Amino acid sequence: MINCAIAGLGRWGRALVEAARHEPRLNIVGAIEPDVIGARDFCRAHGLRPAASLEEVLASPEIDAVLLATPHSLHKTQVIAAAAAGKQVFCEKPLALRRTDAAEMFAACRKAGVVLAVGHNRRFWPSMRALRGIVASGELGTVLHVEGHNSNENSQGITAGWRLSPEESPGGGLTGAGLHVLDGIVALLGPARQVYARLARREAGPPPLDTAMLAIEFVNGVSATLATIRATPFYWRVHVFGTKGSAEVLDEVTMVLRKSGEAPATVRYPALDTLAAELSAFADAVEGRHPFPVPEADVLATLGVFEAALRSMQTAQPVACQ
Repeated sequence: MINCAIAGLGRWGRALVEAARHEPRLNIVGAIEPDVIGARDFCRAHGLRPAASLEEVLASPEIDAVLLATPHSLHKTQVIAAAAAGKQVFCEKPLALRRTDAAEMFAACRKAGVVLAVGHNRRFWPSMRALRGIVASGELGTVLHVEGHNSNENSQGITAGWRLSPEESPGGGLTGAGLHVLDGIVALLGPARQVYARLARREAGPPPLDTAMLAIEFVNGVSATLATIRATPFYWRVHVFGTKGSAEVLDEVTMVLRKSGEAPATVRYPALDTLAAELSAFADAVEGRHPFPVPEADVLATLGVFEAALRSMQTAQPVACQ
């Protein structure tokens, strides 16, 4: 049994608590949440002991791991403190907005001998798992280009908070939903060499009406484009183009395969609770069964593209990735 505490009981933190109920090896017993009154009923219903601070949790010998569903600006301090206390760490994405900060967090956890798992939950979509397998098998031939898109309509409800902050949410929708697509493309192609990015703001808001577009050149020679629009209803697309065919993921379970001389084939995979799956993968990593399937190299490569994209948006020039 891995006894855990969770920091942050907003919408996503509560979703993680619910998902953990399907992983018997994780036992979430404590919670740190500034809105104590607002979280009181949820804590009572899920048997969570409220803690006054993360420091209190880290000092407890009863706690083996911490789940961080906090703003990314807090992650570096929290992750390094957890590592120093010998606690295993699951941290929601984005781990950081700077590659160097993320590298420091991984180094601290490596030195302490604890796991640092980053919650890129869409890696666990059955369709995205299948896409990685198809690309790795060579079924599509030589991969030439990838197109990605994420829209999720969340800007219509944004009137305050971190998503309107240039410091907390630079790059428009790229910081939130767009990072999912970027991580998905990096998982397929590895590190990037250069990116050219544009951020177009129709209105400052609230609600914000902006679009972000990236054109990326990867080290292996493959090109990619990525777009994200916060004001449009949910749409997801990762489309890989190769010399023998293409594969297009459209949601958690749907993929369209296209090959020369054949009609497009739509494949639907069995649905999966992706949050429960990533927490199970975290438990596997803590127990030493398998490494967490979002490797450090991919996290750093994704943030390298992200940082370069932000600089490109400011300079209107292509920028080399770290």
